[in-house]
Amino acid sequence: MKTQANQPAVKNVVLVHGAFADGSGYKGVYENLTKLGYNVTVVQNPLTSLADDVTATKLALDAQDGPAILAGHSWGGVVITEAGNHPNVAGLVYIAAFQPDNNETALQWFQSAQPAAENGVLPPNEKGIVYYDKAKYHAGFCGDVSKEDAEFMYASHGAFYGQCFVTPVTNAAWRNKPAFGVIATEDKSINPDIQRNMYQRSNTKVTEVKGSHAVYISQPEKVAAFIAEAAQELSAK
Repeated sequence: MKTQANQPAVKNVVLVHGAFADGSGYKGVYENLTKLGYNVTVVQNPLTSLADDVTATKLALDAQDGPAILAGHSWGGVVITEAGNHPNVAGLVYIAAFQPDNNETALQWFQSAQPAAENGVLPPNEKGIVYYDKAKYHAGFCGDVSKEDAEFMYASHGAFYGQCFVTPVTNAAWRNKPAFGVIATEDKSINPDIQRNMYQRSNTKVTEVKGSHAVYISQPEKVAAFIAEAAQELSAK
């Protein structure tokens, strides 16, 4: 990352969603950041493979007119870990997200702590697609949003191919780019201790927010404010 005094302020934010959700969940974060003057792009991941999601994210990064914060939720953390090597990325923000190192997978970290009883991630079906148990989706994925919003989120999320979970990272961007992390303290999908362990290892600057796995939906003001703080910190360097 360039650190010259004339380095343009970081005014771009690229948001990457994870599994069992789509980009529409970032509406609240988008609205808060745009009010603060940021140019926000929301990536729609195909969720078919790590490579495909990285390609979609890099296309969004190519379109930025200057340095950007690249933020990812959940599985999106793996995507930004690989795509974050793009030259337009000034820093990374992990939102209740996986943060593997080189040769590590999301599944390794997912299995590194006992899952909550509410967790509803199902094994891959005969087509290799991983779904979230509909009966557990509200409590396990987004317990602090309304029942109606949870039902829409479930109805609108895309198929997630299981090969994503077992594909290792090859070039972890957080080793070379500043990293920031939001820990969702009430997370029933990725144990908060898993988040703490990953972010501590990488020396990620963290904040803890009381919220479900879908903290970016239930607490958009706090997540947006943290992203803005990261952008301001990087602009000051």
